[in-house]
Amino acid sequence: MSIIVSPSVLSADFANLGRDIDLLNESEAEWIHIDVMDGVFVPNISFGFPILESISKRTEKFCDVHLMIMQPEKYVHQFIKAGADNITVHYEGNWHLDSIIRMIQEQGISAGVALNPSTPVSVLKEVITLLDVVLIMSVNPGFGGQKFIANSVNKVREAKELIERSGSLARIEVDGGVGLHNAKELAEAGADILVAGNAVFGSSDPKHTISQIKNSGTK
Repeated sequence: MSIIVSPSVLSADFANLGRDIDLLNESEAEWIHIDVMDGVFVPNISFGFPILESISKRTEKFCDVHLMIMQPEKYVHQFIKAGADNITVHYEGNWHLDSIIRMIQEQGISAGVALNPSTPVSVLKEVITLLDVVLIMSVNPGFGGQKFIANSVNKVREAKELIERSGSLARIEVDGGVGLHNAKELAEAGADILVAGNAVFGSSDPKHTISQIKNSGTK
């Protein structure tokens, strides 16, 4: 089974976003990763509903929305209305994970929980059977272009063990510093979905790079 590649539009050229979405439409990427940051949960601000709505109207790819924001429960319905196919929230700072996971899924889309590099996989024990996606942050959230944290591979293995032990159907996604140099290792550790930003949009041939990542991570 091939790995799912989810290019992050945080690394796209926003002066030519339509062009870059068209490029992804022509590629082997199944998902498009959309990072939403509020300047509070993380020290950066990205974009919100209008950008997601524009992307979702221009593509038939799966819109993978990663909310790095405080109180995401306030905005779930708006993100779904704007075109989200999956919404991932962070464990950190969200005290009622069970409720927000169910809130997302009751709207007919999938739900994920992301873990910062310093957060252990074990915190998901009580909700793992509810999840569709476990997102392992392999950099500290907030900015693209950071160096991959090597221990993330071990966290992928731990997440895979927890999923198998619990009987969960959740898939494992990895976000941060992912590219051709580590796609195979991450896939072998148990990753199902790889988010790639700079590796794709910084490439001289993004479509070929997507194909290489996808095939290097064949499981």
